[in-house]
Amino acid sequence: MRAGDLLRQLDQRLLPRLATVLTRLDQKTARASLLSWVAVLSCAAVLFTAVFATGGPPLSDRTVGEVTRVGIADGDSIPSYERTAAADLAGLARSASLAEGTYALVSLSEYVTPQSLAAVVGDVGVSFVFGRVPLPDRQTEIVRIPAQRLPDDVTAGMADLAARKAREAADYRSRAAALVGGDPQERELRQLYVSGARLAEQEAAAYRTGCACVYAVVVRAEPAVLRGVAARPGVRVVDPAPEVRRLERTVFTPPLPEQRDVARPPIDRDLLPSTSPSAKSPAPSPEAPENRVPQTPEVTDSSPAPVPSRLAPTSAAPSAAPTSTDSLQDGDVDAQLEGGAELTP
Repeated sequence: MRAGDLLRQLDQRLLPRLATVLTRLDQKTARASLLSWVAVLSCAAVLFTAVFATGGPPLSDRTVGEVTRVGIADGDSIPSYERTAAADLAGLARSASLAEGTYALVSLSEYVTPQSLAAVVGDVGVSFVFGRVPLPDRQTEIVRIPAQRLPDDVTAGMADLAARKAREAADYRSRAAALVGGDPQERELRQLYVSGARLAEQEAAAYRTGCACVYAVVVRAEPAVLRGVAARPGVRVVDPAPEVRRLERTVFTPPLPEQRDVARPPIDRDLLPSTSPSAKSPAPSPEAPENRVPQTPEVTDSSPAPVPSRLAPTSAAPSAAPTSTDSLQDGDVDAQLEGGAELTP
């Protein structure tokens, strides 16, 4: 009932009675006293009606600042993680009905193409997938692709990634060409820009052809359906996450298919220390070190907006490329895991 309707009913019921009482009162002092009490009671009734009609004060969002993490942490044992996830899935199936289903992180035993992923997942509801170009001895960017329709959404996401990687490669090339000095630090920086351009070009070429680059997927299904997914060929482990309520506040960290013992960043031959006095370090990216696996990788839903080019070399060598397992930064959970996403060591 709306506040106006409730107040109207109060007027219709109370005012006639009050008028009758007032007409019977002869003394002015008694009448004034009664009117004062009527005014007080009327104000209280109005306040009560307003609170009742609006349902009370608004409740704050208790999830603000909370980030849920699902998957394996850097340095943890992968066999132990797989056993724990399998036990959680079995226990979930026995103790909960969860008619509306629950989110789960499905890690694959190998990198697959979008078409192959559709065959593995089947008709299970998908939220997004994780992928990277598996180049030998290179750290490539871990990306998240929103995907409700398989394989079409993943294929479209890869096309966007190919275009972005091509732009990165061109920017690296222009930066390398701008470094014409002959001192050792500038030569090293130029080599790193060239290496970054070469890596971005390889990633662009792979995504352009719809590569076998997908290695994990986030799904939502009932426990019994998730158990069926865990038994399918090509599925490494299904990690159920009934605690997840909001995907934009969740960090998923699936293990890479080539990792078998401990979760750790892949070795990059271009990031290994050189024999020269100054250690080799990665070329800074046009927007971030996006041709590497960043410390808290920005998951990619679409091509990021371009930023002004900064071609002037710095006075110090760039810092080493960090790696991590987070799909989004803790400070970016309100903005969305183009921010996270974010992911595996």
